[in-house]
Amino acid sequence: MSKNKQSTVATRRKFLGGAAVAGVASVMAPSVAKAQGPITMRWQSTWPAKDIFHEYALDFGKKVNDMTGGDLKIEVLPAGAVVPAFGLLDGVSKGVLDGGHGVLVYHYGKQNALALWGSGPGFGMDANMLLSWHKYGGGKELLTELYASIGANVVSFPYGPMPTQPLGWFKKPITKAEDMKGLKYRTVGISIDVFTGMGLAVNALPGGEIVSAMDRGLLDAAEFNNATSDRILGFPDVSKVCMLQSYHQNAEQFEIMFNKDKYNALPEKMRAIIANAVEAASQDMSWKAVDRYSTDYQEMQSKDNVKFYKTPDSILKQQLEIYDDVVKKRSGENPLFKKILQSQLKFAERTVRWEMDTVVNRRMAFDHYFGANGAAKKI
Repeated sequence: MSKNKQSTVATRRKFLGGAAVAGVASVMAPSVAKAQGPITMRWQSTWPAKDIFHEYALDFGKKVNDMTGGDLKIEVLPAGAVVPAFGLLDGVSKGVLDGGHGVLVYHYGKQNALALWGSGPGFGMDANMLLSWHKYGGGKELLTELYASIGANVVSFPYGPMPTQPLGWFKKPITKAEDMKGLKYRTVGISIDVFTGMGLAVNALPGGEIVSAMDRGLLDAAEFNNATSDRILGFPDVSKVCMLQSYHQNAEQFEIMFNKDKYNALPEKMRAIIANAVEAASQDMSWKAVDRYSTDYQEMQSKDNVKFYKTPDSILKQQLEIYDDVVKKRSGENPLFKKILQSQLKFAERTVRWEMDTVVNRRMAFDHYFGANGAAKKI
């Protein structure tokens, strides 16, 4: 065999040998990854296991599990399983939990500016518009700055816009602001300051403790959130009067939270999946809420004998006036509170004007189809 031919054969054998090794490596790599097993995270929600809010937390976990093909598995426990409902931020920040599902307003005691993500009138914005401010109007950066200011070792994803929350459950219909004075009432966040200013004796309780407190007479009245949660938690068992519409939580949303160290240790691709899963879960939650809340609203009237009343405009106006005093005081005490407030006001002035000028009033269309002589009967 010539020298050149021997060299060619040797080179070919070397190439084939290298290709074989590479082929084995490419086959073996997934097996090695699988052998290491999926990444698991232990989470807790701030909600009782039976509440639809805990269902939303499970929904998010399932989306992440499905989208990662099982490579990341999030186990979601109900409120109190590891830490108290109001202790979620500390639990996640310290790494006792890998993550959690709740609302930012529950951390009000840590930094009162957190309540601006949902506790109040939103300056005319609904919860979806407030989420728009968060993503595109500077809110995301401000929240990062806010959590850093209190040393919270977390990554936060606000999501899941909530409809306007009721004024709450009472022993009798509320016709004027004087009817509320002196009542022992449950609420959270800046709403504590607002209702205290309206003359109520306020007590902040987690969702799972409210109905029992009303049943034992520790509360005269309370608000939680929506028709489905309120029905599941048993409000119709202790009250038959619910006042709809309020400015105390007109634009609230949920929060998905990760321990920062655990989150940053995830592969970049997995972090991207989580960010997209948050937005997918946010929209899915909105669709589910429309279906479930409207069904329970209807059934509470037809099966549970609950009477719903609209909150008088005089009370709504008083809420706005007292809220103005509260945020002015907080802004004077907390520069970061003022910075966030001014950012929201600027965004709301532009977007709410656009929305009101653009969106047609649905009441006319509803009355046309479902009023006394509604067109729906003729179609």
